[in-house]
Amino acid sequence: MTKQEEKGEQTPCSFTDFALKVYPFLELTQFHASYYKVLEAFAQGRIQKLIVSVPPQHGKSVGATTLLPAYMLGLDPDTRIAIASYSGTLASKFNRRVQRIIDSREYKELFPETTIKQGTKPAAYIRTSDEVEIIGRKGELLSVGREGSLTGNRVDCFILDDLYKDAMEAQSPVVRGNCWEWYTSVVRTRMHNTSRELIVFTRWHEEDLIGTLMRSERCRMLNSWSDIDEVESGEWLYLNYEALKSSPATELDPRTEGEALWPEQQSVELLATKRNLDPVRFEAMYQGHPTAREGLLYSDKFREYDTLPRDIVQRGNYTDTADMGNDYLASICYAVDSDGVIYVTDVVYTQEAMEESERLVAEMLTRNDTRRSIVESNNGGRGFARAIQRLVPKVRVEWFHQSGNKEARILSNSATVLHLVRMPRGWHLRWPEFYAHLTTYKRLFRANRHDDAADAITGIVEREASTSSERRWQRVRFI
Repeated sequence: MTKQEEKGEQTPCSFTDFALKVYPFLELTQFHASYYKVLEAFAQGRIQKLIVSVPPQHGKSVGATTLLPAYMLGLDPDTRIAIASYSGTLASKFNRRVQRIIDSREYKELFPETTIKQGTKPAAYIRTSDEVEIIGRKGELLSVGREGSLTGNRVDCFILDDLYKDAMEAQSPVVRGNCWEWYTSVVRTRMHNTSRELIVFTRWHEEDLIGTLMRSERCRMLNSWSDIDEVESGEWLYLNYEALKSSPATELDPRTEGEALWPEQQSVELLATKRNLDPVRFEAMYQGHPTAREGLLYSDKFREYDTLPRDIVQRGNYTDTADMGNDYLASICYAVDSDGVIYVTDVVYTQEAMEESERLVAEMLTRNDTRRSIVESNNGGRGFARAIQRLVPKVRVEWFHQSGNKEARILSNSATVLHLVRMPRGWHLRWPEFYAHLTTYKRLFRANRHDDAADAITGIVEREASTSSERRWQRVRFI
């Protein structure tokens, strides 16, 4: 609760109105309105421990590390705030920006009680690029780089903004370990019972500070505004904004599948290009779903081919229909050579409605001259198979019930998948979501958001590996 609320006074303005007043050039979208509303709840003391993951170049620091400290010092000039970043230079830059806002005419109109030293007066107060005190009050704003000291300073609110400079730092176990040591020995020791923490990051690694905290302390996903009032003492609220929406819509992020977070600045086409360059890093930095490469089941180890060999003995298709609303239909066409090597030739990987996915798969079967298609009959698969049979009567469509344990099947066949399956060169450009979900699939089964690509490719290997073995045995006996 702010000082104004304790005295029964009305808060001068919302955080969004404040931001537009002092930074009239801001372009605020639906995403920013949601983000700023969460930051306002934090400023008012309704949230004590908040983690927000935001993609690069989406206004993360402007909101959380420039505008928010100025707003909080306006609401309560007795608040002692510390800003921390990967370097003291960057943290000082944030501090200077906050000071310039407090110096502005627009700020003085909103918060006349919050003032800082001008020039050399008053002489008793501090104003440097790393520390500034509020005149006549207890409040101050400190800035510190990662691993810097805050000895003797009691802090009411910590704002930690990007404690890792880049991927090289985040990938270093030494840097991550030092960051965690600094956080526990410096940040946590400067806090008291009612201190607040805001951690706002672009994710780089699953064992970064956010990942470590989420494994060691209680966290609640912030999906609805009611979560703010229902959070328990000592529990973190965690909010992740994906650059391209891939998770179910929520009250705070109601976008539909595939929508960009800030399309005016980072369009779907631009983000798709970035994802194609490095799907694993894109999942971390832009989607907030980091994966340690050493924990991946397949990684990018699939061998690629340029043209199909001449000794193709069979063409087939395997389709796994979507089980739930957030799942993908995975339909894969492939060719098998005389040695049993499997060449993926085409893929439909989609969350489209059944009517549209039926059309896409039927067109793919025709395009690839497929004569036999296997469809898992679980969860509507039989109806899908019948629809495909009607659309492409020349294809023999069969269905079966998959009773095997999915986790056991995927894990136990992973080595065979990498040994037998070949992907066409450039497949990451042709089927970027299929590529991303397959190459970022984790060995820890429950850590995966999507298993549809891995399940389908496993189904092909289960079918064809045994058939190819029989084929080779028959050839040996014939010889």
